[in-house]
Amino acid sequence: MPEMRFTIRWPDGTAESCYSPSLVIRDYFAPGTSYPLADFLEKSREALTIASQRVEARYGFPCSRALGQLARIEAGARTFSAFPNPRVTVEAFDA
Repeated sequence: MPEMRFTIRWPDGTAESCYSPSLVIRDYFAPGTSYPLADFLEKSREALTIASQRVEARYGFPCSRALGQLARIEAGARTFSAFPNPRVTVEAFDA
């Protein structure tokens, strides 16, 4: 399966490289676009769940790396939930 990395920038300016085992992430995010935190979380959950399900359909088991990435995104989002109007920017899709 074609995997990819994508770079996000959290509301405090910290950049993070993220992983997806599928290119489905491109259907949910656009490079250079800033998303409200709740929207970013919803899209991340959906995209990474689909990516994990694609791995499961092909190999017979869900993708632990995709689910781990989702857990890291959710943990990071909790850090910023008290920020006023928090936004996450998807900076780039990395090859």
